[in-house]
Amino acid sequence: MSIPTWSSPSSISKPSSAHGLGKGLFSEQRYKDDGSENPDFILNKPAYRNAKILVAGDNFGCGSSREHAPWALLDFGIRCVISTSFGDIFYNNCFKNGILPIRVTQDDLDKLFDDAERGANATLSIDLGKQEIRGPDGGTVKFEIDPYRKHCLMTVSTTSASPWRRRPRSTPMRQGRRPHAPGLEFLPF
Repeated sequence: MSIPTWSSPSSISKPSSAHGLGKGLFSEQRYKDDGSENPDFILNKPAYRNAKILVAGDNFGCGSSREHAPWALLDFGIRCVISTSFGDIFYNNCFKNGILPIRVTQDDLDKLFDDAERGANATLSIDLGKQEIRGPDGGTVKFEIDPYRKHCLMTVSTTSASPWRRRPRSTPMRQGRRPHAPGLEFLPF
């Protein structure tokens, strides 16, 4: 199932911090009119509820000119977004906020969507050092990333506009976020 491009209701566009924005992520698709969860939406399904990697449709983040979109992704738990293309401002804001946006070819994206259909068995991992996505079948997809941005993500270096701050690797992130977790391959936080 394809995740639509970013939708940001005005009700979640006002905060000046990332805290709580995850609840509004894809709210028009995630929730029914009565406020209950839409069981058909992919991120509401048990196999995807705690996803860290989002495989998304073309031009993801288009129209997202503020940092609220990456903040909402982070607050929800998404650390990496894979698509064929991104809105330019969203793409840059992802790096500023510690999210890895990966551009892949349409063929690679189609394969990743096929892999994602496996539900709980659809484990993808990202090896940023090797610049590759590993699928559940052991196959890999290589990706490109600017060396400086790669270095920043590998060392948890973000800009001052980010809700995250430079921290020693042994210190937990602010606001009770998880400390460095060596078992998470997709980003070395």
